[in-house]
Amino acid sequence: MKVCVLGAGVAGMTSAYFLWRAGHEVTVIERNAGVGLETSYANGGQLSYSYVAPLAGPGVLPKLPPWLMRRDSPLRFSPRLDFFQWRFCVQFVLACTTAQSEETTARLLRLSFYSRRLMHEMVRNEQLDFDYVKNGKLVFYSDEAAYQGAVATMDYQRSLGCEQQALDRDGCVAIEPALSHIAHEIAGGIYTPSEDAGDCYHFCTSLERVMREGPNPVKFELDTQVTALVRSGNSIASVETNRHPVAADCYVVTLGTHSVFLLRPIGIDAPIYPLKGYSLTLPIENARAAPQVSITDHKRKVVYARLGEELRVAGLADITNYRADPDPARTDVLARQVRETFPRSVDFGHMKTWCGLRPATPKGTPVLGRTKYSNLLLNIGHGALGFTLACGCGKIVADLADGRAPGISLDGFTLR
Repeated sequence: MKVCVLGAGVAGMTSAYFLWRAGHEVTVIERNAGVGLETSYANGGQLSYSYVAPLAGPGVLPKLPPWLMRRDSPLRFSPRLDFFQWRFCVQFVLACTTAQSEETTARLLRLSFYSRRLMHEMVRNEQLDFDYVKNGKLVFYSDEAAYQGAVATMDYQRSLGCEQQALDRDGCVAIEPALSHIAHEIAGGIYTPSEDAGDCYHFCTSLERVMREGPNPVKFELDTQVTALVRSGNSIASVETNRHPVAADCYVVTLGTHSVFLLRPIGIDAPIYPLKGYSLTLPIENARAAPQVSITDHKRKVVYARLGEELRVAGLADITNYRADPDPARTDVLARQVRETFPRSVDFGHMKTWCGLRPATPKGTPVLGRTKYSNLLLNIGHGALGFTLACGCGKIVADLADGRAPGISLDGFTLR
């Protein structure tokens, strides 16, 4: 079967990989000159399979007013005359209930554990080079109440299959000695030894190499902008691009935030709005002062991942627009956090900054599976979990394209 995958970020590349391994003739269309060059390019680097609880939760609502008024807050809102922005915000607030948060967490854990198994199989079976490491993850808390809430959440997640440990201040420093100088600020932490890390961009380029060099190689149409989906009854007949039309038997949309502009003209309203995120990539100068395990600063919502000889620092979320234009004030916030948390660990003189658009849904669950068109599949809306969920979501759409039942239930992930 001929399958056309629209988009070459991590969602598109894993979708193409599993379709290719299933024996299909796959074409990937990407508007950039290479793969993985947008939201996947410099993301946080953490494969956080046990940390998938949605941003929308009951504990978020009291924090929103002070967050939205501070320039250095983890979440910033720039209101616009945009119906879809305000709809997202209203639906997000409505999702901030304990019942909805727990239901979403259970669904995402089911998907993330499935994705973890597939990632581990892929790493064993393919020659991939993306600074992959199984180094565990430590989330530390500066507030005692927040820490106790995390312990309660850990007990809930343990019932769903997570293996985590609650640590006091000394336990956190024992796991990550680079935190010793701020030990007085730490109330406690949650450590998960099963978490991984890797460079998402190099994961994408490694998959590209594997799919180009293998039998029945995948065709990549780069520098090609998808402009429209052409309908024929209840199916898609072809894809219009800025170069030429592309026809296939099946189409998979993995265009992240920009999927909405392709889908709305054909009557599909995906509940996605971008959360602009930021990252820094810094060469490590002092290995002992830099973290060995993946770190999340819960209070500041900043993540740290060691990728080879570099430290990736990511965080913040701006609800603003559809442009991935960086705000220097926001990258300055991240740089200040690095200096305070891991001083004398990295070379700021060679710091690389980046920002990207996380395609978020109000509840925090991706949109997967079939549509009202018989040969159109969706793999979109992963938010900050695109890398973590990529393998599971890619395998799901490949199974659906083959007419097979996916490996897990899609309850809560499909379009209503």
